[in-house]
Amino acid sequence: MSKQKRTAALATVAALAGSAVLMAAPAARAEVVDVNYACKTPIGDKSAVSPIDIKGVKSGSGYKITMSWQKGVSSSPVELGKGAMSPSATIKLGGADSGTMNVTGPANQEAIPANTPIKINDLTGTYTPKKTGKVTFTAGILTIKALGTTTTCTPANSPKPSLSLDVTAAGGGGADGGPQSGSGSGDELPQTGPEDSAIALGTLGGTVLLAGAAGALWLTRRGQTARR
Repeated sequence: MSKQKRTAALATVAALAGSAVLMAAPAARAEVVDVNYACKTPIGDKSAVSPIDIKGVKSGSGYKITMSWQKGVSSSPVELGKGAMSPSATIKLGGADSGTMNVTGPANQEAIPANTPIKINDLTGTYTPKKTGKVTFTAGILTIKALGTTTTCTPANSPKPSLSLDVTAAGGGGADGGPQSGSGSGDELPQTGPEDSAIALGTLGGTVLLAGAAGALWLTRRGQTARR
């Protein structure tokens, strides 16, 4: 094989390996979901529908989760001055994980007029995967504290998840809480999730490249020996 053909072949292998790694990257799916909140307030029951958006961004060994309200919920019979209202919420976990996580945010930065929907600022929290797999995030209970009172708003329409993430737990914990591994020989790579699959593919690509370079070197030396 000529030097030019060997170079072209190695470049093709590298491109294929890179494409495989990109295709195996962790996936995320987000969707704005209408949530019908049934609120228990100091002045009686109220309800409001707000589209909820939940986003997740990788941060260290976990994910920064941000929950956003596109419309206001509940209201107050009196004006809420700047900093008078403090919100927090829970997010239900599903799929490979279960339970809830908490998200919090700053108090209102501007006064909220009486009898107007209360706009909730973005709430954030950190989610650290305990298990590897696809985890869903669904709007849970919203709590609003203001002027010494507490309003609790619970989703009444069984909303579907706003976010789905493929996550990998520290140490590669499986969906059953323990490490996953191949059932073949001890030389098999652990199958712990999308990120590890990407690493495995990258390693495979590197091995092919090294094998190609070694083969080229062997052919060159063989040619030099034959000419002697």
